[in-house]
Amino acid sequence: MSVKQEQLREAALEAEGVSSPLYASRKKIYPQSVDGYFRRMKWAILVVTLGIYYLLPFVRWDRGPYAPDQAVLVDLVNRRFYFFFIEIWPQEIYYLTGLLILASLTLFLMNAIAGRIWCGYLCPQTIWTDLFLAIERVIEGDRRERMLKGRSKWTPGRIRDAVAKHTIWLMIPWWTGGAWVLYFTDAPTLVMQLVTFTAPYIAYVWIGILTVTTYFFAGYMREQVCIYMCPWPRIQAALTDEHALNVTYRYDRGEPRASVKQAETLREQGKPAGDCVECNQCFNVCPTGVDIRDGLQIDCIQCGLCIDACDNVMTKIGRTTGLIGYDTDINVQRRQSGLEALNVRIVRPRTLLYAAVIAIVGSIMLYALVTRIPIEISVLHDRNPVYVRLSEGGIRNAYTLRLLNKELQPKRFHVHVSGLPGAQLDIAGAKIDEQGKIFIDVGADQSRELRALITMKRDELTPGRHDIRIVASNPETGRAAMAKNLFIVPEK
Repeated sequence: MSVKQEQLREAALEAEGVSSPLYASRKKIYPQSVDGYFRRMKWAILVVTLGIYYLLPFVRWDRGPYAPDQAVLVDLVNRRFYFFFIEIWPQEIYYLTGLLILASLTLFLMNAIAGRIWCGYLCPQTIWTDLFLAIERVIEGDRRERMLKGRSKWTPGRIRDAVAKHTIWLMIPWWTGGAWVLYFTDAPTLVMQLVTFTAPYIAYVWIGILTVTTYFFAGYMREQVCIYMCPWPRIQAALTDEHALNVTYRYDRGEPRASVKQAETLREQGKPAGDCVECNQCFNVCPTGVDIRDGLQIDCIQCGLCIDACDNVMTKIGRTTGLIGYDTDINVQRRQSGLEALNVRIVRPRTLLYAAVIAIVGSIMLYALVTRIPIEISVLHDRNPVYVRLSEGGIRNAYTLRLLNKELQPKRFHVHVSGLPGAQLDIAGAKIDEQGKIFIDVGADQSRELRALITMKRDELTPGRHDIRIVASNPETGRAAMAKNLFIVPEK
C-alpha cells in the first residue's frame, strides 16, 4: 500500500468516526536499487566515512616516549583524550562543550541551506542501512525478487540466502563494535587480545551491545529509527524556512499525471498533461517509503534517490530531467501561481547568522587551544585550622598545592608567592637552589600534589584577609600559571 493509499484509508476511517492510530503498523519496505548522481555521491560518502571509522584507530602519531602513539585515543585510565597533536585533559571539558555547540550550529546551517543533508548522506543510521541494503540486494536480488521471496514459502535456496545475509549482517555490526572499543585503548594490542580471548571483559560487553543495536537498527528497524526514534526531523521541521532547498516534486510541471501515450493523446486534444508518467519509481527507491509527489513529509530523509530515479525515467522517454529536484518552497508556490522562480538564496540573514556564530565559536576555541599554557596550578586553603599562631608571634597559613604538567616530558617549575611582602613560602618535597628559590619537579603528562606553608613574621602583620598569588613558571620557556588565594591574619 502506497503512502497516498494509506492517507486515503485514514481519511475514510476519520469520515466514519474511527480515529487513526498515532503509530502506524510497520509495513516492510523494499527499496529498489537506482543509479545516478546522488546514489554515487552516497556511495562515496559511505566508503569514506566507514573507512575513517574502521581504520582511524590504527593510525599512529609520535608524541614522544611518555605518551601513547595512537593518533585518536580516549584514554579513560589516565583521563586523557588524544587527537593527533591535541591533548585534552579532564579540566578542559569546555572544549567538548564547544564541539557540541559547533555540531549543533552546523546542523542548523545545513538545514538552512538544503534541509536534511545530515539525514540523507551523513547520519550513521543512513550509512549502515545503505550497507545492509546493498548486501541484501546482492544475496536476495532487487526489489521485485525480495518481495516475491517475502511472500513465498521457505525453500532450501531461500534458507541458504537468509543464512548468508544474516551472517554478513552480524559480521558488520561485530566489526562496528570492535572498531568502537579500539578508540579506548591501543588498537593493535586490543586486536590481539580479542583474537586470543584475553581482552578485558568490558570490551566484549561493549562489542556485544553495539553488535545487537547495529544489527537491529540497520537490519530491521531502518526507517522506523528515522521516523519515530530520532528527534531531528521534528527539530528540523521547526527550523526550516521557505528559502531552504528540499527534495521537491515540481507540481506545476508534473500535473496532471498521465502515461506517455495518454499524455500524447491529451496534448493532441489540446488538454493539459504533465510530465509525471505514474511509474512510481520515485516511491519504489525511497528507503523510508515516501511518495515525494504527496509533498514534503517528515518521513523523507531527502537522500535524493528519488531524483535519480525520476531523472532516469525522464531520460528514457526523452523528456527534460528535473521533475524532482532540490527546490525551495517559495519557488514551488511561485510556479504554481504562474510566476517566475527566484534565484536560490543560500546567502541570506539566517545562513549568515549561523555561519558567523560558527566562526566566532570556532575562533574562540582555536585561540584557547593555541594560547593555552601547558601548566596548571591550584591552591586550596586549609579550613581547620584556618591559621596557626606561632610561639614568636608570627602567623602561618597552610595550603594544598597541585601542580599540573601537560607537556610530554618532565619539567621543573619555579614556585613563589607574590602579593604579600615578607611572606615566607615552604613546600614539602621541593628543591631549593643556592639562591633560596623553590623548584618542583613534575613528571611528563602528570600532576603533583604538595603541602605548602606561608609564614609572616609578627612585625610584618596587618590583621585581615590578604590576597595572595602563588606563581609556577617554567624557566626554559618562560610560561607561567598563577593561582589566587587568601592569607588570613587574625586580630591581635
